[in-house]
Parts: sequence; C-alpha cells; structure tokens
Amino acid sequence: MPTSPPVEPTRADLALPRPGQPVQLALDELGTPLSEVTFVVVDLETTGGTPQSSAITEIGAVKVRGGEVLGEFQTLVNPGGPIPAFISVLTGITTAMVVQAPRIEEVLPSFLEFARGAVLVAHNAPFDIGFLKAAAAQTHHPWPSPQVVDTVRLARAVVTRDEAPNHKLGTLAALFHATVAPDHRALSDARATVDVLHALLGRLAPLGVTHLEDLATATDPVPAEVRRKRHLADGLPDAPGVYMFRGPGDEVLYVGASTTSLRTRVRTYFTASEKRRRMAEMVRIAHAVTPVVCATPLEARVRELRLIAEHSPRYNRRSRSPERMPWVRLSAEPYPRLVIVRQVRADPPDGPPASHIGPFASRGAAQSAIDALHESFPIRQCARRLPVAPSPGASSCALAGMGRCGAPCVGGQSIADYLGVVAQVGSAMRGDPAPVVLAHATRIADLVDQERFEEAAVARDRLTGFLRGASRAQRLGPLARCPELVAARPRDVGGWEIVLVRHGRLAGATTTSRGADPWPAIRALQVTGEQVQPPVAPAPATHPEETDLVLAWLESPGVRLVSVAPDAAATVDEASTARGGGWASPVRGAQAFVDDPAAIARLLASLASGRGPDGRPEPAGDTDARPGGGMGVGATDAA
Repeated sequence: MPTSPPVEPTRADLALPRPGQPVQLALDELGTPLSEVTFVVVDLETTGGTPQSSAITEIGAVKVRGGEVLGEFQTLVNPGGPIPAFISVLTGITTAMVVQAPRIEEVLPSFLEFARGAVLVAHNAPFDIGFLKAAAAQTHHPWPSPQVVDTVRLARAVVTRDEAPNHKLGTLAALFHATVAPDHRALSDARATVDVLHALLGRLAPLGVTHLEDLATATDPVPAEVRRKRHLADGLPDAPGVYMFRGPGDEVLYVGASTTSLRTRVRTYFTASEKRRRMAEMVRIAHAVTPVVCATPLEARVRELRLIAEHSPRYNRRSRSPERMPWVRLSAEPYPRLVIVRQVRADPPDGPPASHIGPFASRGAAQSAIDALHESFPIRQCARRLPVAPSPGASSCALAGMGRCGAPCVGGQSIADYLGVVAQVGSAMRGDPAPVVLAHATRIADLVDQERFEEAAVARDRLTGFLRGASRAQRLGPLARCPELVAARPRDVGGWEIVLVRHGRLAGATTTSRGADPWPAIRALQVTGEQVQPPVAPAPATHPEETDLVLAWLESPGVRLVSVAPDAAATVDEASTARGGGWASPVRGAQAFVDDPAAIARLLASLASGRGPDGRPEPAGDTDARPGGGMGVGATDAA
C-alpha cells in the first residue's frame, strides 16, 4: 500500500498544543488569582438610611489577602448632630460617645489611604459605598472608583433558601460559623463579613470563580435553559396588565403585574436583571404566559392581588389569605379587654364601641400592639370573662398591687370607672395615639440614658407595632364605610384615568382619550361597576392590601375627587361633620407619627416646654377629609 510522503509541519502547526501538552497562557488571560487580591472589608454605622439626610457615625474596616489579616481600621465619627434614640438602641452609639470624635473630613482621607489599591467589600455594598461616595463629594475628595464586591449578591448566588431564611449578615455569620458575631458595630460587623466572604469564595471556587475577574460575572449569569424561554414573551401586549406563568397541567406558577408594558416586563425574567433564584427555577418549568390587559395601572395591581388570592401560586410570597390577618379588638363584655381576633365584628348595641386596630401581618405584631396599650393604660390583662358582680372569694392579680389594674375582679373598680379607662383605650385606638406615644417615648429616652438598649428596643418595637396597626385601621375604616367614591387623574398622554371605589374595593376603572368629555364614561362606570356589600368597618370589603393600593392611588399627585357618597350609618364624629361628607380621617391620628418619626421627639420637647399634654396646636376641627363631589373634571382639563 503506497504511503504519502511526510508533510513538513508549518509554523502554525508548531504553535498548536499537542494532546496532553501544558498550555502557557498569556498574562492577560491569566487574571488575578483571588488568593493574591487585597480586599478591604468595610462596614459603616450611620444616623439613618440615606446619605442625603443622614451621616456616618462609625467606620470599621479589615484588610485581608490570601486569608491573612493585614490591618484594621476603626474610628467613631462626629456626625455633626445628635444621634436619634432609635439608632442608639440599634448600635449602642450615643451622642455622648461621638462628641469628641473627629469629623468625616478628618477621617475620610485616612480611610481612603488605608483602602488604596484594594477591592472594597461590604455586606449590602450600595448602602456603605453610597455613604462613602457622598462623604467624598461633601469633603471634596476624589472618589477612587475601586472595584466593589457585595457579599449579599454573592450569597444569593450560592446560599439556598433551604440553608438560610434570608441573606442578612447575622444569618450568614451563624451559617458559616464566623469567629465574630455581628452586633451593629462597624469593626465587629466588618470582621464577621470577612469570614462570610471567605466562606462564599470557597463555595464559588468549584463553580470556576477563582480569579478576581470571575467575580464581576459570578452573580449575573443567565442559565441557558432560562434564556431559551425568551419566546414566552413574544406576542404579549404592550399595555398595563397582569401576567400568569403557567407550568405543567396549566398550573399557575406565578402572578405578576406591569403598570406599563406586559411584554417588556415579562422579558426581564429571561435576562441577568432578574436576580431572584426562585424566579429562575419558576421560568425553567413554565411553558406559557397568560396576559390579562387592564385599563389602568391601579387595576393591574389590584387584579394581581386578586389572582394571587384565587390561585395561591407557589412562587408568590405576597399575602394570600386576608382571613388569617389578625386584628386587635376591645372585647364586648361588661369589663372589656384587649384580644386578638381574626374577624372584625359589629359594635354591640348596648355596650361601648368594639374598637379595632389592624390588620397585622402576624399574631406577634398584634401582641406587640396589645403590650403597648397595656403599658399605657390600666386596663385588665386577665383572659377570663368577668361577671358584673365580683365572685365570692375572688382575688386580684399582681398587676393590681402594682397599680396597673383597677382590680374590677374583686370590686376595686366600678363598671363606670372601668369603662372610663376603656374609653381612653378606644380613643387611642380610633383617634389620637398621643398618650401611648408619650408613655413609650419617655420610657425609651430614660432607658437610652441608662444604656439599657435591649429594653429600649423592646419598648420601641411595641410602640411601632401599635402605631402601624392603629394607622392602618384609621386609614382603612373611612374608605370601608364609604358606599361610593369616584376619582380621576390626568393621563400623561391626555384624557383621564377614572376609578370607582365602593367600601374600599375597586369596583371599576376606565380611561378617556384626549379631548373627550369624561362624564359619560363616569356615569357608565357608576352604572356598570361591581356591586359591593357593606363590610363591618374598619375592615374593607376586600383584601386590606387592595384598599392600601387604592388609598395610595387616591393620595397620589393630580388625583381629583369627582363624587363621594356619605355613609347613611356614619356617626357624627366619623363622617357627617367632615368636609365632603363620606371620607374623613382623624387629624390627630397615628399616621402622623408613622409618616414622621421625628414627631415623637417634638412631642417630648413640647411636653418639657410646658405647651400642653401633647404639645400640638388645636386644629379647627376633629376630623380632616378630602373634599368630595363636584371637583369640576372637564374635557379640557386633560386635553
């Protein structure tokens, strides 16, 4: 058999590696091994949540390379003003501790020198780096723009929900058995973050993340099986609405909403912008997306809630069962007490109002609100029902001896006197929470002065739980009692977005085009809108989260009330004296303290100055309401 003459290898052939032959990579292909990278792990303590309104109070940093600690940096920082009490409760850093500390303009140059040439690492990096960049701008120091690694994002890539319920620093430190427990002090938290970083890098190494350059894309890969599902977004409408991902057996896996474009929103599930691990898992098993086009963005959000409640999709985490949300109620009995209930009931015809606050996200949150009221008023805490006349041989509990209960169980307090206390509790629940706020704010301030921060945190949480529950009931109640409300808002493209609300439930929505008369659409909406049965207020005739969405829309800029129907059963203090008739909220309600936490400090200051029991000027009336009816929505207004 003839053989071919040998072929001389070319220069290109000589350049190709033979099987099994080691390959020498170019320097730009090697990258920087993580073991040779210098990391500076930093943590800050601040007076608040945003650089625009808060300042740094402490900087802690640890410099590491190859698992070895090269140095540490720690200093308190004078923020230029007092540290709020609730921040002192959280961090243990008081105003007295930072009075003699250097200002940020003195501290920042030293930190920048300490971190020069290193990769910055932080847990929830946007927060810490945002404050450092703002401080650099404020003090006119150039920001070096170092590479930043966020351990929260790394944890989301390698720590599953089965291992840890969340990706907070304390949770991850416990999971990885960090040598230092985070305690909301900067250096301790930075040391704990070092251990978390090393544990995360150890998990990433088997996945091919071994060089610094790998970290840039470690948290952003889009799995091929997810990318292949992009066709599910094809053909979806470019309009607001609700989308449902469907899986095997046509099961609804996930329900979401888009206020602008269904097609654009669904496409994001197949890109690197989608960071949620459970969403990637959901997309892998989904085979179709069902759209539901809605007239307005508000209708889209509301339909999303209703479809979640209807289908209970396994990949949705929002509230699905409004009947499970607890309320706090004054019981209907001769000697009422505070109880947790699952359903709002009507007031008894022959007794005091059965005041409610809530609903709460959990029974624990409801119990915190009850504890706040018990700390503020001498209302009984025993669980048994008391007879009108004391039972022979009855004995009082320890609370009576401490002066925290009038002991009606043994005749120490008449029904009339006890109901006077109940009336004060009901007033704080339904209207002005100032007595509860004052009692707790005073106690928190005293505990902080004594550096009893854990007890102060308990008092703070109780007050917060009460204010949130009372605020929600005070906001939901008036709209739940309102038989019908029509409102309109100008659209960006002209015309009107019109909403019909009945007893807190969205009963209909529509839009009108530029230049069109809106009144025919309004009247048609009133005739064709959903008929809603009156609920027992303050519970609305729908999921409370739906009424929250409606309230947020009604309070948004540009909304005009077209008509508000008053409740025929409303009492004088509820609606009949309010401007507009059917939608009123307390001027001195809990929402003022929820919206403005500084109102608590002003309350204490005004009390100290002797201005009065609550330090606030008398309003013109007891209620405040948005004007209802006849707001003059015309065809030319949104033209």
